[in-house]
Amino acid sequence: MENPCMILRLPQQQLLSLIAFTALAQTAATLPSAAAEKNVIFFVTDDESPTLGCYGDPVAVSPNADALAGDGTLFLNAFATTASCSASRSVILSGLHNHKNGQFGHQHHYHKFASFHDVASLALPRVLGNAGYRTARIGKYHVAPEEVYQFDKQLAGNPRNAVQMANSAKAFISDPDPRPFFLYFATTDPHRGGGIDKTSKLDLKPDLFGNKPNDGTYDGVDETLFDPAKVPVPAFLTDNAETREELAQYYQSCARIDQGLGQLISILKEANLYDKTMIVFTSDHGMAFSGGKTTVYEPGLRVPFIVRNPYEASRGIRSTAMISHIDITPSLLDFAGGLDVKINGPSNWIAPKTLWKGTHAENENRNGGMAFRSYHGKSWLSILGKPDATHWDTIFASHTFHEIQMYYPMRVVRDRKYKLIWNIAAGLSYPFASDLWIASSWQSQFQKGLAAPYGNKTVGQYIHREPFELFEISKDPDEARNLANDPAYAEVLADYKSKLKRHQTEMEDPWVMKWDYE
Repeated sequence: MENPCMILRLPQQQLLSLIAFTALAQTAATLPSAAAEKNVIFFVTDDESPTLGCYGDPVAVSPNADALAGDGTLFLNAFATTASCSASRSVILSGLHNHKNGQFGHQHHYHKFASFHDVASLALPRVLGNAGYRTARIGKYHVAPEEVYQFDKQLAGNPRNAVQMANSAKAFISDPDPRPFFLYFATTDPHRGGGIDKTSKLDLKPDLFGNKPNDGTYDGVDETLFDPAKVPVPAFLTDNAETREELAQYYQSCARIDQGLGQLISILKEANLYDKTMIVFTSDHGMAFSGGKTTVYEPGLRVPFIVRNPYEASRGIRSTAMISHIDITPSLLDFAGGLDVKINGPSNWIAPKTLWKGTHAENENRNGGMAFRSYHGKSWLSILGKPDATHWDTIFASHTFHEIQMYYPMRVVRDRKYKLIWNIAAGLSYPFASDLWIASSWQSQFQKGLAAPYGNKTVGQYIHREPFELFEISKDPDEARNLANDPAYAEVLADYKSKLKRHQTEMEDPWVMKWDYE
């Protein structure tokens, strides 16, 4: 160590130079600019449709998502594989359809669904950790077991306040650790919750969608209020006062998310990490209205999807490629340099038997008789920045449970021309998530009887469904006309049934056996 007395004897100019050099060296040692390249932030919202300005929504207040899309690639045809929170998140974090990974429905409370332990060998936080990343999650988790989808750190944050979440993640983002980071950033907005708006003059009052009552605000958030008379009402909903008031609450919750995204980007820029970090913005599935969430109709499966890759030269791209949530894990692993493209699995794969040796899981039903070496999805990394590139020709969706009492398995095969839905339990009345059943937008029509209109169906048609629903989706994007019983489409129906059965076999869907006895 330098003798301080010797330093004091230096000429003034030399002393000032030494002080300046020392300060510069200390600053350089702590600047995040020295951090590793290829960081990843995965930003996932809860029950949000593509209701953003960049998708053409006329009232959405989403300047930060819009700017992100203008600086990256926006996917116009992005799909969840299931419109149920836990099941969908298991797909996002495993690259496998939920019917294979075992997360058939909700993880929490008495529902108690969980993924197979052997999924850990493909799980996103684990494989990125094996690729040299430090990992953290903040906000909503909603998958199980924790040791399968295991992150290095769990950060504290209010999932209803994305601004506060971003600030809570700042220390992790700015950590001078030389390893790249992966941050899983999951809001609870715009999920229903928080009670009803008691200030409404309607008898059936709207859900607050996480907004504070009496126009209250969250810390650091400039709340945006929406006029129910001006919100757009999608075709699958009924245009009435109850629906409009709920949509106004939904849009307010979405606007709060956007401020959190903006704060997160500001933190990255302040740390000189924005141009070293891929940001992916999406939702677990579509909006929480009957006809959206828990269904396999378009409003349930279509999601916003924006990717800002700082290393991609082409920006502001609007891609028409069809992508799926099964693609997320292999794509991020590909970005990290850890994907073995020959087997479509992790390069640094750890065998499940090795992972669980000597643990409580060693002798459990860890895999359901299935292997976990390759992903169902495939990387979209190479098509970023290419507006006309293709990805999937056909999308497959798989829903079995939401809450434990909501058994209603549905399977979907969809391409750009047709979409086939198989309602495997069509003999049952369609079950409702508890929050959707009490929703004023639903009850306002249900209480009028089965013949009352609900969007482009009747209440009765919504509850009692045909075994097969066939839509010419290229001409009927609102899924208003079921062609399954039209003799003119008998060959199309037979063809898409074959496609669906083939996809179920390829994707190792246990429900494929239902073709033989139901």
